Amino acid sequence: MSTALPEAWTIHEGQFWLRGERPANAVEYKPELGTWNVYGHPEAHEILSDPATFSSDTARLLPEKTLGDTKELSAGNLLQLDPPLHNKMRKLVSRAFTPKVVADLEPRIAELTHELLDEAAGRDHLELVADLAYPLPVIVIAELLGVPASDRHLFREWVDRLFESPEQFSLTDESEEQQNRLKEQLAVSRKFTDYLGEHADERRRNPREDLLTKLVEAEVDGERLTRSEIVNFAQVLLVAGHITTTMLLGNTVLCLDAFPEWDARVRADRALLAPVIEESLRYLSPFGAVARVTNREVAVGGTTIPADQMLMVWVAAANRDPRVFAEPDSFDPTREDITHAHLAFGRGIHFCIGAPLARLEGRTALNILLDRYPSLRTIPGEPPAFQPNPAMTGVTKLPLSV
Repeated sequence: MSTALPEAWTIHEGQFWLRGERPANAVEYKPELGTWNVYGHPEAHEILSDPATFSSDTARLLPEKTLGDTKELSAGNLLQLDPPLHNKMRKLVSRAFTPKVVADLEPRIAELTHELLDEAAGRDHLELVADLAYPLPVIVIAELLGVPASDRHLFREWVDRLFESPEQFSLTDESEEQQNRLKEQLAVSRKFTDYLGEHADERRRNPREDLLTKLVEAEVDGERLTRSEIVNFAQVLLVAGHITTTMLLGNTVLCLDAFPEWDARVRADRALLAPVIEESLRYLSPFGAVARVTNREVAVGGTTIPADQMLMVWVAAANRDPRVFAEPDSFDPTREDITHAHLAFGRGIHFCIGAPLARLEGRTALNILLDRYPSLRTIPGEPPAFQPNPAMTGVTKLPLSV
């Protein structure tokens, strides 16, 4: 099987695992960043499965001058909450992602996919991200949440600006450059939360049958959520609810182009599409890293890490760990138990609540895409453009000839 990346793939220099390189150690300290990098699969699995030892409340380690600006933006952020509050907040939206609710969305996903591809019909090319991979999931999650899908150009602008930096965050860097970068991200995040706050205020006056209304009316321990908790919760759902699927769709098509033998096989046997998607999630993991903080001194992979240390858990590198995946740099959808082995959707209590929806969107949209286009190939001289952020793996542009 081929393991070489296409020359046209311009990936971030920090994503060494995509070039078939292995880390020297499964766990290592980066003094220039003040953080610990975790690359190994067993180590990542251990960390993500133990919230009592490895906290998601990473904001507590931010410098005070930064933390002062972010307190209101972290309230209700599901990704940064620990039990018991995390469990209570997650329960609020769990009913919106039950197997039946997700399955019932399939006709709408198919309808939207056809509508979006109809708009692109008649051209000799398809720009997969702009034409399908971005608008489809953002419309689905916007409709669930209850905000206008027609505002998706705003969502994309804000999300692109939030993740546009190619630099890793450093706890030791007090430079003006990093502070300015953080201030810009905070300003963009406030635009997002102000927008969602206006919709939350409107739901208080005029409730509807949508997820935002449920958040406005919800109670935790007998108390209503604050406005900050509502908008931050909604922001996480809106951002994570579409960007993962956007990258999943783009990455899967990119893999089918890079490994044409699998394009032929999946077109001949659509039962292979699900494992192809799972292998693409392992091979090109959309969100490549998650952060955790140690609550106590702990040994990880034989390395002792003190309390109150920031860990960057590189799940994308863990998904290339040869201790778990044979020939990890090969694209092989026949891998045994691939769905449960890879960490692309996380593990433990923070396992992606929208994973079933992302998988359904992927299967539905890609089946229709393959039906409607007998051939999809990247265009020589027009290479795919990748996310600039080292913690993300996905295309921002993917021109295809049809």
